[in-house]
Amino acid sequence: MKVILMEDVKSLGKKGEMVEINEGYARNFILKKKLGVEATAKNINDLKLKKANEEKVAKEQLEAAKAFAEELKDRSVVVHIKTGEGGKVFGSVSTKEIAAAAKDQLNIDIDKKKLVLKEPIRSLGNVIVPYKVHPKVTAQLTVKVREA
Repeated sequence: MKVILMEDVKSLGKKGEMVEINEGYARNFILKKKLGVEATAKNINDLKLKKANEEKVAKEQLEAAKAFAEELKDRSVVVHIKTGEGGKVFGSVSTKEIAAAAKDQLNIDIDKKKLVLKEPIRSLGNVIVPYKVHPKVTAQLTVKVREA
């Protein structure tokens, strides 16, 4: 019996796949627990339409992410940090502070978890910080670290 899986089923397949399984297994487990539906012409057509719609939405999200990355490329934020004698920096600049500065200065909401810093910024100057807008798109945000 052919079944379209509605959820991932271990040892059988992933969500949206059409699999051939034993009729008893399908009726007593897969269909009963609503892990899948029978592969009728209507259900197959619905699956194709759903996949096409998901691809369209994914493409739109990718385009929006690319546009946002282009917009962010030319912008920068200024973060002030306390310094001592000889320009020695007290503490460091973290992603939380960068996200707050972007909100205040650029009026853009940036998720601090998507900012990629190998280590906190501990020096004055300009630093380019990668920002994961989308799994396939990484934007560049310039952070200017100045004395407080």
